[in-house]
Parts: sequence; structure tokens; C-alpha cells
Amino acid sequence: MELDPIDRTAAEAFDGYVVRKDLVRRFQDQFPVPTYVVEFLLGRYCASVDEEEIREGLEIVKRQLSDRTVTPGEEELFKSTAREEGSVQLIDLVRARLDPQDDAYVAQLPSLQLRRARVDAETVKSHERMLTGGFYAEIELEYDPVIAEELGGNPFGVSHLREIQLSSSDVLGTLSEGRRRFSTPEWKEFLLRSIGLEPEALSKREQDVYMLRMVPFVERNYNAIELGPRGTGKSHLYQQISPYAHLVSGGKTTVARMFVNLNTGQRGLVCQYDVVCFDEVAGISFNKDDGINIMKGYMESGEFSRGQESIRADGGIVMVGNFDVDVQHQQRTGHLFSPLPEGLRNDTAFMDRIHAYFPGWDAPKLNKTHFTDHFGLVGDFLSECWGQLREKGRSSELMGRVQLGSALSGRDTKAVQKTVSGLLKLLYPDPEMEVPDEDLEWAVELALESRRRVKEQQKRIGSAEFRNTNFSYRMGPDGIETFVATPEIESEDRIGSDPLPPGQVWTASPGTDGEHAGLCRIEVKSGPGSGVKVLNQPTPQAFKETVRYAEQNLYSQSDALVGRDREPREHSFSVQLRTFDAAESGADIGVSVLLALASSLLEQSLKGGLVVVGALNLGGSIDPVHNAVDLTELAAEHGAQHVLVPVSAREQLFRLPDEVATAVSIDYYSDIEDALVKALAE
Repeated sequence: MELDPIDRTAAEAFDGYVVRKDLVRRFQDQFPVPTYVVEFLLGRYCASVDEEEIREGLEIVKRQLSDRTVTPGEEELFKSTAREEGSVQLIDLVRARLDPQDDAYVAQLPSLQLRRARVDAETVKSHERMLTGGFYAEIELEYDPVIAEELGGNPFGVSHLREIQLSSSDVLGTLSEGRRRFSTPEWKEFLLRSIGLEPEALSKREQDVYMLRMVPFVERNYNAIELGPRGTGKSHLYQQISPYAHLVSGGKTTVARMFVNLNTGQRGLVCQYDVVCFDEVAGISFNKDDGINIMKGYMESGEFSRGQESIRADGGIVMVGNFDVDVQHQQRTGHLFSPLPEGLRNDTAFMDRIHAYFPGWDAPKLNKTHFTDHFGLVGDFLSECWGQLREKGRSSELMGRVQLGSALSGRDTKAVQKTVSGLLKLLYPDPEMEVPDEDLEWAVELALESRRRVKEQQKRIGSAEFRNTNFSYRMGPDGIETFVATPEIESEDRIGSDPLPPGQVWTASPGTDGEHAGLCRIEVKSGPGSGVKVLNQPTPQAFKETVRYAEQNLYSQSDALVGRDREPREHSFSVQLRTFDAAESGADIGVSVLLALASSLLEQSLKGGLVVVGALNLGGSIDPVHNAVDLTELAAEHGAQHVLVPVSAREQLFRLPDEVATAVSIDYYSDIEDALVKALAE
């Protein structure tokens, strides 16, 4: 493998804590252990850039995995070795349970099919996760022939075990110091390589999905859901990368296992693990009727009550599952929580406890091109760092820098803050590092989108409480309000309910003699300079004339439109016409162009869901609209909620079909100033 700049930086910054991920894949399919077990051994013997050291280390790792992992058919061979030699060493998943008949703990070693190996109470007390889901460990299994001769005796016993995870606790300093050697884009790529993926094979959107998947590992009590196609690696991160995550296969569990065993007082999965992942959302169920309610209460507060005791834990709950239908079709016919079991799929109170809905349909189906051959952090080091990053939140970065919009409720705000906090911890593990505005904005937009996706499904269920989903933010006290949508419910020619950015407006062109009416969008950007430039090349003659009329009216009516403190002649404007139907000439849409110019100069968005209709002449008068009914029907077909038309068209619109008249709100304007006032977002 040829080292690239990120590899070289990583090798210097994290000497002893990096491993080539192609080496990990050599062993993944050969031995029945998770990825982090392989990486634990590779990190011990192969954390080097020296090819000779790597070669020698690989031989040691291969020998240890060959000698200590039990493949099917070798169970009796290992037991025999323990008997003949007194003990045997192996790597296995170890679980324990209390046998009340003998008042003693017994260990289960699945690879040897042993269910009653002896294990002393002190060992169990030191490793309580043995009593919940268990963990992988290096185990010394002894055989006692004296006990073997006893009736019902257990000759096999766990004499020593060592959890397969980093023993050192001073890791965050190493991570923070190493992070400083990378640029932020490089660090993001290195994180993706650390979980085994090659960022160059992923689009920016796909990279964002994987960054979101890491958030539950660094943020306490973080609840998320992800549905998507099979083969995109939804459960891989929670099963293979970290020993601090537990996968509940099939979604079935018990209240005692998940929360607390009332008979023994033993704490459950949410107390023992950082992340508990339900592998199949459609099968989520508990052995008792109150299990779902206990989980909902825990997801809200991080506490649960069993018996007389209130117990606090910080394990997050993640739900993943397969989603086989087209996302846009599902949005039209139902909602994105439909695959959940009946008791949860329409429960808006449960949904409100979900901090983020990850867009699993945007993750790629993984193939060999998606896996990296480069250096990444060793799994046990990475997971230990993630665990320690959970100790402190990072939502304070928002204070004074980001204002969230009024559509967000208290729960929405909390959810967004947690997602932002997690993303910033991943990018900037050292809280002393300065977070640039562009990185903070990236985190805020992802967080708003992920939470809005939850809110959109609540709205689809029909609850009026969740009708306002127009999530937005401002960077700084004087920043422009930016609205964040969920991409799957938008198409390029669909008019959403969110306001467009300043300088943009939907409009309907009546067309010319040779074309039908059509939907258009005007996009204007302003800056220092002078003049108006049309970006469309070649520029349709009708649109060129429309822009010229709008420009002259902006100059002549600037005091009334944008105020005396803004001089349009001291600004340059770039104008672009986007057409979506037959009308490509951009004819007779002068009012829309003028409103887009004014909106850009004012740095204010126009109303969401709005389509503006109307032509403008050079003197500033509004030309008559001759097919107002057709234009309004066209706007309604594309999802408009408001149509702004000249008052002269009012009589025509009495003939508007009932289904259209009830679908859109018609606003009338008398002149340009009136149109701008009614078009601006409140």
C-alpha cells in the first residue's frame, strides 16, 4: 500500500494506535469474532509503518486467532486440551448468570457450547457486563479432574479473563493532540477510514450519513432511528466497531435484561453499554406489557423506575431496520415510521423522543470499493475515546453564534443541540479548539434536517400540534434566516412550504404564442459592484426584456422598495432563470424578477410556498394577466400554498375550480410596493 498524506500524518500523530484496515479484512471472514477483536490484536502487534514489523506481527496475530478461536467442529478439541493440559486459552464471548439452586454464578462460552462453567463472584462483580449481553475476552479456561468426579460437578471454570478493550484511560489527550495535525476535511476522512470506509468512494451526502451514525457513541442518552435498504451497513457500526455497543438481534428483549432484574438488582443493557441498538425495528418487543412504556420514559429522561428505586443510566437507544419501498412513495402514502411495530408506528409521543432520524436510504450498498486499505485508528482506542467524549456536552458552541427558528419546540431544540454536540465532538475532540462557522453550520444543518424528519412524520399522522415544520436558523444575531428541509420530500419542481433563500422566488409564466404556461424559479445573487447580469446563455429575448424592465423599476422605485439606506446602483446582481415546464422564454414574469432583486438586496426571504404572477412594464405599471386560472392551477399542481396575483385578475379567478380554490390561498396586489409587502416572509 502506498501511503498518502493522511496516512503519514496519522502514523506520526498516533504512533501505536493506528492499523492498516486492509490487514483487518484479511482476518474478518476467517475467524468467528467481531472486527474490534481483530483490531485489538493488530493494534498490539501491527501498529507500525515498518513492513517487516507488520509481517512479523501478522504471523503472531494469525497464530493467536488460529490457536484461540473455536471454529465449528473444534469444540471437543479445546475441551480435550483443557483436560490434558489443565487449562486452555481462547478468545470467546463470555456471559454469566446466577444459578439460584447452587447459589453460584456460571459462565457461558458459546463457541465451546459450555453453559455451566464455574466463575467466581469477584470476577462477575468486576465485569458486570457478563450478566447482560456479555463481551469478548481473552479467557483462560481450567479443567479440574477432582470436580469432574463429583456428581453434577462443573470441571470447567474461568480462572482468568481479560476484556478485549483498551486498558489505558489517558486517551483523550492523545486524540486531541493528534487531531491538531489534521485539517478538518482530512480529519473527517480519517474518521471514516477508522471505521473501515474509504471516503473517496463516498459522496459528501454518504459521508454525512456515516458521521451521523457515530453520534450515539459520543453523546449520552442519544436516541436515533435509521431505516434504509439492506446491505448499507446500518448495524455494522454497532456490532463490529466498539465493545461499548450492544446489538439486540431481532428487536426482542426483556425488561429485566434491558433495564433491571428485580430479583437480583442487576442493572440492564442501558446501564452497561453506551449504545443499545435494536437490529430489526419491526420486531421490537418486550416480554411484559409495560416494557414499551418503560422504554419511552427512559428515552425521555434517562431514568426508569422499577420497584421502589429510580435508576439513572446514559446508554442511548438506536433503532435500525430495512426499508424496502421507495421513500418518496412512502411519504405520499404513509409515513417513515410505518415499519415500526403497531404499538409504536403511530405514537407521536414516542416519536418525539427520537432525537434524529438518519436518512439510511442515502447510504450506499457496500461493496469492496467502499472499504479502505489505508490507516485508521485501532478500534479499541477509538471506542475508548468515544466513550470518554460522552462525559461533557458541546451544545454551548451554539450560544451567541446560532439562533434556532421559532418553529422548534423545546424538545426539538434539545434534539438539535444533542446532534450538534455529537458532531462537534467527532470533529473537534478537544473543546479548546476553535470551531469555524462553516463547520458549526454544517453540524446545525444536519441536526435540523435529522430532527425535522421526525417532525414531518408526526405532521403526516395528522396531529395539529406538529403542523409547523419550517425549521430554520441564523448564524449570528444579524444573520440571514436559513430554512432546512428534508431532501426526500422535495423535488426540483416541487414548491415546498419553506421560504426560499433571499433572492429566490417561484413564478408562473403565461408563455408566448408558441408555448404553454410553465413554472419557473428566479434566482438572484447580489454583491458589490453595479449592473445586472443574466447567467442564462443564450438568454431568451423575452426574459432579457423582462429583466431590463425589472432593473429599471428597482432603480426608480428603490426608496419605496428597499429604503434609502440601500442604493441598488452600487450593487451587482446575477440573475438566473430555471424553467420546469413548457414555458422556457421567461416571458411576462417581471414582477417576480423585481421581487427577487429586492429580496436579495434586503437579505430577506419571500414567503414559503408562494408563487408570484404578473408582468411589469417599463413605467412600473402591472400588465393584465389573461390566463390567471391556468397559472393558479399550475401553481397548485406543483404544491403552492399561496398565489400572489394582480387585483385586475380577480374576476377571472371566480371561475377557479373548487378543488384548486380550497388548496391555495389567493392574495391580490395593486402595485409593486404592495406585492413586495405581501410577498415578504413574516
